[in-house]
Amino acid sequence: MRSIYLFVVVSLMISLNYSCSGSNSSGDADVAMKDSTYVNPLLDRGPDPWAILHDGTYYYTHTMQDSIVLWRTSDITDLRNAEKKTVWIPSEDSNKHDLWAPEIHNIGGKWYIYYAADDGNTDNHQLYVLENVNDDPFEGSFEMKGRISTDKDNNWAIDGSLFENNGKLYMVWSGWQTRRVDAETQCIYIAEMANPWTLGSERVLISKPELEWERHNRNEEGWNPSYTIYVNEGPQPLKSPDGKYIHVAYSASGVWTPYYALGLLTARTDADMLDPKSWRKSPEPVFKQDPKVGVYGTGHNSFFMSPDSTEYYILYHARDTKVDPEGAGDTRSPRAQKFTWSEDGYPIFGKPLPKNFQLKKPSGTR
Repeated sequence: MRSIYLFVVVSLMISLNYSCSGSNSSGDADVAMKDSTYVNPLLDRGPDPWAILHDGTYYYTHTMQDSIVLWRTSDITDLRNAEKKTVWIPSEDSNKHDLWAPEIHNIGGKWYIYYAADDGNTDNHQLYVLENVNDDPFEGSFEMKGRISTDKDNNWAIDGSLFENNGKLYMVWSGWQTRRVDAETQCIYIAEMANPWTLGSERVLISKPELEWERHNRNEEGWNPSYTIYVNEGPQPLKSPDGKYIHVAYSASGVWTPYYALGLLTARTDADMLDPKSWRKSPEPVFKQDPKVGVYGTGHNSFFMSPDSTEYYILYHARDTKVDPEGAGDTRSPRAQKFTWSEDGYPIFGKPLPKNFQLKKPSGTR
């Protein structure tokens, strides 16, 4: 009996030690899981998010309204702990108000920031460009290069973005055909660039809000502007991995509605970029809200690669509610998720994933 008793005691001790060891392993596994995953949103606030990977470092920015702030990090999913710096506070009245959708690009070894701003009257929004000649955009300073004149009548222009194709530099943006009287229509334009701060051709219209899903301009349960606005904005170029296509993702319908969604314009890389007939529009949105998981107003995106350049990611803003309690989009937050490609060179974005869903960090993240 005594031997049986000792056997039971020893067995219990071994079992307890194993349980304690297992608990520690589980904790280690939880830490490892946390280190290798991320959740959306990346920040609590941040409309019009934009990021670029350059020499192993991500540079990120979003709309701040009165200034331009840059974040930098080796882990784009850890923006909350990223270094950040205010790189521009405008002093001139012409571009001192409503700074929207900044983007930072490295062109010819120099850094350029494109943004839209006005003089206090939103109807006077124009595109501006800053330049920093340093290798590191956190060093030195950004200087005003000037306003980009998009047409002879100086029509409203926002959301400028650039891409290169066959040795030529192009800009796409959102603008008005004519000045607003009692309604506003935002269209997508393209032009060739003579240099990073000057157009080298006339603007060419390649999309206007004409499909039903592009023309939602009323939030039945929330805030609405005092006049009618039809929206095509936030164009973002994306070259297919096979080099066959230039895609331009753009945002359509009102950002103050839950119906804000992404469409896609596509042209072959061997086509004339300035010929409207070269561009085909997706008949349906390619990325939109998913009420089942509580994600609304998905749009104004950008794209980035994983650190090892093996994965593609879409970076976009969205809301957690159909109605924005603060009005015209102030509760938008930046979110990122991986996407794939079809065999014929078209992006497959899927559906927006729910808030706090565990996602694997981009490949090669350190």
